[in-house]
Amino acid sequence: MDNFTAAFSNFANFNDRATRTQFWMFSLIYVAVSLAIAIIEYVLQIPGMLGLVFSLVMLVPMLAYGARRLHDMGRSGWWQLLVIIPLGAIVLIVMLCLATKPESVEKYQLQKV
Repeated sequence: MDNFTAAFSNFANFNDRATRTQFWMFSLIYVAVSLAIAIIEYVLQIPGMLGLVFSLVMLVPMLAYGARRLHDMGRSGWWQLLVIIPLGAIVLIVMLCLATKPESVEKYQLQKV
């Protein structure tokens, strides 16, 4: 839950790095909350407004976490635009699963100084 709450304190930071664990724990909690909202909407027989509001609130933190995860691998955050093209989401998921590149750590530390 710390990764999820940390996303809001750092929600618009597109410049740092995020480890695989941080990104995937945030994504897991995001999916769990979305699923819980969908179940609540189904049980209460209300339209999908709660899910829509939650998705809109989480849009910027999810993009920021994705960009930071890609930076951890030495890639640009713009690679997230792969979801626009067919099968691009699969390529992006594979990229998000890759390990940290040591040279990206050194590159990032040099840029911060």
